[in-house]
Amino acid sequence: MAVKTKVQYVCAECGFVSAKWYGKCPGCSNWNTMEEKMRSITTSSKKGNSMISCGSITKPVFLNEIDSSEEQRYHTGLSELDRVLGGGLVKGSLVLISGDPGIGKSTILLQICQYMGDFLNILYVSGEESERQIKLRAMRLGVTCENLYIMAETDIQAILEQVKIYKPDILMIDSIQTMNHTDITSSPGSITQVKECTNAIMHIAKSLDIPALVIGHVNKDGVIAGPKVLEHIVDAVLYFEGDKHNAYRILRAVKNRFGSTNEIGVFDMQETGLKEIDNPSLALLSGRPQYVSGTCVTCVMEGSRSILAEIQGLATTTGFGNPRRMATGFDYNRMSLLLAVLEKRAGYYFSNLDAYINVVGGLRLDEPAADLAVAMALVSSLKDVPISENCLVFGEIGLAGELRAVNQTEVRILEAINLGFKKCVLPFYNVKQITKHYQEIEIIGVKHVKEAFEAAID
Repeated sequence: MAVKTKVQYVCAECGFVSAKWYGKCPGCSNWNTMEEKMRSITTSSKKGNSMISCGSITKPVFLNEIDSSEEQRYHTGLSELDRVLGGGLVKGSLVLISGDPGIGKSTILLQICQYMGDFLNILYVSGEESERQIKLRAMRLGVTCENLYIMAETDIQAILEQVKIYKPDILMIDSIQTMNHTDITSSPGSITQVKECTNAIMHIAKSLDIPALVIGHVNKDGVIAGPKVLEHIVDAVLYFEGDKHNAYRILRAVKNRFGSTNEIGVFDMQETGLKEIDNPSLALLSGRPQYVSGTCVTCVMEGSRSILAEIQGLATTTGFGNPRRMATGFDYNRMSLLLAVLEKRAGYYFSNLDAYINVVGGLRLDEPAADLAVAMALVSSLKDVPISENCLVFGEIGLAGELRAVNQTEVRILEAINLGFKKCVLPFYNVKQITKHYQEIEIIGVKHVKEAFEAAID
């Protein structure tokens, strides 16, 4: 067998491989992203032999012959994390946790060690901190379990050897971008290194049937750093949302092979670590101003959980030639669409006004049911007329200004009743779907966005 080296160029953004350098990547059209890499090629001394020899052959089996017993899950001690995972950690699964720096990724790993370390052996590998630094952070978080092994190492091969020796029940890697495979010449964090190190962790997790938790960094655009194939390899991708300067953290499942991707977990970052929030609606609405224009409350569904969120809008005279638009926690393009509908279909003119939207608490609203609340907050600020503080609003707005029906109406109404709301403005077609009569709350169905504002004010 002969080993040769070959120069190739790999795009740092999309992973496109080329034999020559390009200023503009043909794969993703980004400029100056092609990096030079050395590739080792092994050639066989036998001519004409291109077959790959395998030590063992995997034989196919019938579907009915496969054991269909329910997968075994480990509870993490954090019910919010278990909810996002679909009920707990599945044996042999590979979970990727990502988020902005300082958001709480390493914190949540150490916190679950305190609970799971009482009955499981855990190997915590860090490529960013020394063993002493991890010890100091564990003391601050109150982690005192005896079955927790700490290892400060970046060589993935050395880590896997220790995994085979100690045979831990759970493996934790912090972080995958610091891991290094000695057989690959590229630097840690490169596309090849991240892909190969993740593959090695995946194989050891599947072969030993142990769950592996891996922390991943994000780039400047907020997406997971490294190749996109990294998200395809793992079984679950969990993403921390929220501003690190804000106390609330939202843990969302972007991908989950063993559960729903619609569930979220809500945490409060404190000095002693992440604290679960059992009632996110009550926490997100705390401190809500009363009798102030430009604020409206809506109800969105995150999986099976209904969450009340406060939306604040501000419309003010612009000081520039072109009015400014800004949205935090809500899609900017969707906001522009709603402003166009309000101006064309309802007669509320924002063309010469700056418009701002903010979702309180760091929550991001992607559901169309939040359209009506965003529109009501903007109109309330425009007219300087406050919306009733006991009023809940939800519904999707069409381009004709009509209100379209949304799902799970009664679940949203029950959440509003539990928090003391007395009025609910919703699409007229949702009223027909309600099977119960609620005496605690007044339900008002409207067909057009212009009718909604008149119904929402006192």
